[in-house]
Amino acid sequence: MSKRAIRILLIVVVILGGLFVAADRLAVNFAESEAADKMRTSEGLSETPDVSIKGFPFLTQVMGGELDDVEVGIKNYDAKSGSDSIRIADLTAHMKGVEFSGDYSSATAATATGTAHVTYDELLKASRSEPVELPLGATGKVIGLSDGGNGKIKVAVEVSKGGVKLPKPVYVLSTVRVEGDNIKVHADQIPKSIDVLGVSIPLPEGTARNVTDFDQKIDDLPAGIKLEKVEAAPDGVDMSVTGSDVRLAG
Repeated sequence: MSKRAIRILLIVVVILGGLFVAADRLAVNFAESEAADKMRTSEGLSETPDVSIKGFPFLTQVMGGELDDVEVGIKNYDAKSGSDSIRIADLTAHMKGVEFSGDYSSATAATATGTAHVTYDELLKASRSEPVELPLGATGKVIGLSDGGNGKIKVAVEVSKGGVKLPKPVYVLSTVRVEGDNIKVHADQIPKSIDVLGVSIPLPEGTARNVTDFDQKIDDLPAGIKLEKVEAAPDGVDMSVTGSDVRLAG
């Protein structure tokens, strides 16, 4: 074969390769858009999620009937919490081994791992809204949550007696953990007493924990993923999520 023929052949190969890459990217963009729309409908989302199909080429993955890696990002997801709901600011899930049906109407991932974030203001809604009775006619109510450092949550408790509030809240450091579908906030230590308007109010631990400790149930994460771990962060709590045989769409 002459040098001219080889040169022409190489040019043709490059052009065909470019056309294949362009077709592959068009196909993956279309698939991502379709999957996002289906997920928004099936999960009843207020916003269309971000769906990113990883790996190249996409078309050969489709021919094999399985996608290697799909990343889903959801903003402002309202997860059920009993009869109420809690807003998850950011939810990202990495799904591996995504198989889809013959007509492409549904897809299921073999495994999924990801992260989610709930702000302290949102988590605060899980605490008791009404003041809790303390000894000697005092009452207590959680009014704020913030980062306590070293993986702890700083819980601010407003204490009142005779309708008069303490000038400053009482603060306790709390541990946050996952138990089943619940995020649990548990005070590490309860003060034995507090001074309210010159009166020493004893704080029996059981009574005080009726104020400081609370649970937030999250039982409606999308696609069947579950809570695995939670830790305090500067502006809220970060959660790890996991799942198997996770439905992506359909």
